[in-house]
Formats: sequence, structure tokens, C-alpha cells
Amino acid sequence: MKKLCFLCIATGMFLVAGPGKLDANSHQPASCISVVFEWKKAKDGAWPGMKDGKTYWYKLKKGGNLVWSTDGKSWAEVPGNAWADKDGKWLKISDGKLLWSKDGNDWAEVPEWKWEASDGKWYKFDKNWGLWVNM
Repeated sequence: MKKLCFLCIATGMFLVAGPGKLDANSHQPASCISVVFEWKKAKDGAWPGMKDGKTYWYKLKKGGNLVWSTDGKSWAEVPGNAWADKDGKWLKISDGKLLWSKDGNDWAEVPEWKWEASDGKWYKFDKNWGLWVNM
């Protein structure tokens, strides 16, 4: 009798659930987001960065030295050859590589040599240190 009751309860649960309602693969995502970067060569070769709450423009000189400007007209060498990205990570060029650090002590190579600048745009260097920006 106990077996018959158990069988009835199990069958009843199956019937209540109904066919197709137990299919784990039946739910499809409502939407899909894809991000595509369209890279364009930076016209002036400069990118923005923040230091002490102030916007500076940075660019590389032909010799590989980093320079900065607050007005885009007069440029000066950057002490330490480093700048900060949107998240406050330090970036610098050393030994022919683009490096970054959270604390300024431990440095690692930047993946794909790209970073998000203070203006929210993504920038990257190519192998010849040409600057590209996403549009």
C-alpha cells in the first residue's frame, strides 16, 4: 500500500509539472550585447590623463620620451616617464614595452598595449609606438 501511495504521489508531481516544463535548455537569453572597437590613428598623437585632479595631455617624442601639456601648446618632459589611466593605474614605457602598475612598484606588461584614458576612450600603441584611439 505504501508503494502504491508513493507511486501515485510521484506520478501526480510529474503531471503537475507537465511536459516541457522541466527542460533546462528551454530558456534563451533575452538579449545579447557585443562590443566592437573601431580603431583610428590618433591625429595629434596625444591622449589625456589625470594628475592631482587636473587634465594633462601626453604624447611621445620621436626619441621615446614622454612629454605633457596642460594646454596642448607648450610641452615638457614628464618626470618618471609615467601617466595614470582612468582607474588610477600608472603606465610607463620601459625596455620597449608598455607597462602598468597599481602602486608604482610592481610593473607588468599591458595586455595588447591598450588602456582606458581619463576621457573614457580606449587608446593603444602599435608595435611602432603609433597611437590609436577607439571611435
